[in-house]
Amino acid sequence: MKESEYRSYDDLPLFLNSATVAKVLGVSPSSGYELMHEPGFPVLRIGNRMVVPKEQFIRWVNERARGGG
Repeated sequence: MKESEYRSYDDLPLFLNSATVAKVLGVSPSSGYELMHEPGFPVLRIGNRMVVPKEQFIRWVNERARGGG
């Protein structure tokens, strides 16, 4: 597993792209991209671009960390 370069949620940008999602989770870029296409993942589509709002990403991670996902 890759180690994330982010040390806290405060370090994250307001919106995350698939590469950032992958870095934060310590997975491959292709896994980050695939995750953004999963139903229930908090992605925001702006034209052809897909981004994840930081606060919704944090909520998504916390729900899964508690076993809710």
